[in-house]
Amino acid sequence: MAWRCKLCAAVFDKRVQLLGHCRLHHSSFSLVSPLPCLYDDCVCTFLSVNALKIHLTRSHSEAVLHSENQKMAAQNFLLHIHISTDIVRKMTLSSRPPSVDELKTMIKEKFKLDFDFSLSYQDPDFDGQLCSLLDIEELAQKVVLKVIRSETDASSVASDGTIILPHAITPDRTERWPDVFPVPTFSYEVELILGEGNVAYERTGKTLKLSRGQKHDILETLAAKMHSFKAYPNDKDVSMVTEALVTQDPCLTEPGSRTGWYGWKNSLKFKMGNYRTKLSRAGFHEVAVNSGKRSRNNPDKHASHTNIKRPKRAEVNFLPNFPRGEDPASLEQLRLQIVDQVQMNDRNLPLITKLMQTTFALRRKEVIGDELPVCEILDRWPTLKMESQICAEFHRITNMNLKNHFYAVLDQHAPRLQSLFRKKAARTGRVAEVLDQLFRNYDLQEQVDVHVRRAAVLRALPAYLHEDDSRFLKLWDVAQSDEPDIDDITVGLLLINTSSTDAKFFCPERIAVVLEGNVVIDCTTLADGFVMLFGLIYGLHLSYPKDLANTFDFIQKVLMGLDDGKLRPRVLSLKNDLLAVE
Repeated sequence: MAWRCKLCAAVFDKRVQLLGHCRLHHSSFSLVSPLPCLYDDCVCTFLSVNALKIHLTRSHSEAVLHSENQKMAAQNFLLHIHISTDIVRKMTLSSRPPSVDELKTMIKEKFKLDFDFSLSYQDPDFDGQLCSLLDIEELAQKVVLKVIRSETDASSVASDGTIILPHAITPDRTERWPDVFPVPTFSYEVELILGEGNVAYERTGKTLKLSRGQKHDILETLAAKMHSFKAYPNDKDVSMVTEALVTQDPCLTEPGSRTGWYGWKNSLKFKMGNYRTKLSRAGFHEVAVNSGKRSRNNPDKHASHTNIKRPKRAEVNFLPNFPRGEDPASLEQLRLQIVDQVQMNDRNLPLITKLMQTTFALRRKEVIGDELPVCEILDRWPTLKMESQICAEFHRITNMNLKNHFYAVLDQHAPRLQSLFRKKAARTGRVAEVLDQLFRNYDLQEQVDVHVRRAAVLRALPAYLHEDDSRFLKLWDVAQSDEPDIDDITVGLLLINTSSTDAKFFCPERIAVVLEGNVVIDCTTLADGFVMLFGLIYGLHLSYPKDLANTFDFIQKVLMGLDDGKLRPRVLSLKNDLLAVE
């Protein structure tokens, strides 16, 4: 399909190319000369490219999904669905559904289900235990799903109960900040006024003048909706919200503002601060932890802008409140049960996971609020040395499947990354020499499987980003020394071999995650070591290794998609090269 610009008749093969063309060559918008929709049969116009993007997502989502799913069209999704204890059905999908709700609708229609339900899937990261399916990206190519009847459904059968890993269903927040902000519904009075105002604006271009109470209702509702995603939205987030507001209700456009929503943005920032103050007084931990700063009555305390404890890596559940009816004493008793279970030979893994979820708020208080040392945290919570619980803790904090997402994106970009790294290796300079030697060793490997390919990319990444990983990656030849030299490793990986040959560097016999000079957990591959270390950094609120700031910035914001700010220059350059169309 050819995409033709309505303003200059330029033609492009892809919609994204046309959108970029509009941003670069048609950036002067006004009420007299607005930006038209990209679709020939759509007459909508806009005052900014972002407003156009929001419109494309909302009004032309089918086209968007079609282009995004073309690559997946040849790969069927095979679903093994357990509807009840005696009813099991198979379902084949030609592509991944756009959302979990859409998948549930498809299942309802195909199997004639007349009750509300949620979906759980067998997660290989948790020994095949069931996890609630909240993010459609977690739907694997072949997966076993279980239909869980709603607790309020009268037809629910007691014998059909299932233990579900609670880490996926009980955090305060279940969603990350959206790509397109969903403007909430305001009070009945305000919605009525906005409806009439939008009609008048479409006819005459006259904007709506709100009363103080009506504006307060809009800002308060927006602040509550923003807080459902994060307590401390940044400037970019607030801009997205106010732009979405004015796009949905153009009668609220500010005639004297260049963007049409600058005043709304400033007002919403102040309202968000007031909203946090109310929550702090009510005892909401995530914001109350930052109260009690220097004031007239407390002149000796820290200034209000120092040591602010807030999410810095796109954490969704950063510092939640204790579960209703629980306090530190009751949660401490549950912690002791966890310790007892870990010491047993026959561990009850579902029980451990349930207890870990219930005590999540206590653990975050110790990590974030009390700032206990890493060794003390790991002694108190020995389950954080278990792979399944590291992944579960990461899921509680970010609502993201750690291993599935990391490996899927890494494998997707590995060929392109290797190509970029090899091009760099063919040049001159210190970085080129390091990369050239690394890929010489890589090409000598007798067998190159997915683990070796992942290791090569992760091993080359720091060098490409001009970083030295010598203090992060340590090699231990067991035959030459009885003890590894890891006392100086604050955050790093130990590669354990019986031989120190280069061939063992990509696939050592074992990988150990090291924190503050102590081995925390052993892994089988270099990629597994990176994954477990990344999960522990989130779970223990650790800083990235200073020598590898670019590397972990890339892992967080590009591979994991946990973008919480601007990219470092070298990381941005690599991302641009990685996503460039050749």
